[in-house]
Amino acid sequence: MAESEGWDPAGGGVVRFPSGALVRGRGLRRPLPPGPVPSFAVYLLGTRPPPTAWEARWLRWPDFRLPRDRREAREHFQEALNRAVYERVEIACGGGYGRTGTALACMAVLDGVPPDRAVAFVRRHYDRRAVETPWQRRFVRRFQDL
Repeated sequence: MAESEGWDPAGGGVVRFPSGALVRGRGLRRPLPPGPVPSFAVYLLGTRPPPTAWEARWLRWPDFRLPRDRREAREHFQEALNRAVYERVEIACGGGYGRTGTALACMAVLDGVPPDRAVAFVRRHYDRRAVETPWQRRFVRRFQDL
């Protein structure tokens, strides 16, 4: 996919990582935004997400908690970051703040943002309410060691 076919960097919920990769975060309880659809997504939910017309991964992650399988989380985040270079990648949970923000902060760590600054990075570039709980913030700080 050519860069011109990716997300609009000024689009709602789109985060540009230091490498230039663009990822859209959103809440699944809100309607799908207008415009292009994702080509790949990681859905962070306690129950299986509905089917989509695009390729998607499901990461078991109950609301206000942490991922059930942290190794699987790291694999999904790395795949999403790698694919975001040439595809429209979406990261989403129910509300779009806690789990989505935590995942985006972990992806920022994978992309070179220091773990102690990743939550601030996501709050600045995605949403000020991102990463809702103390244990989600701790998960991001320790993510590099998983």
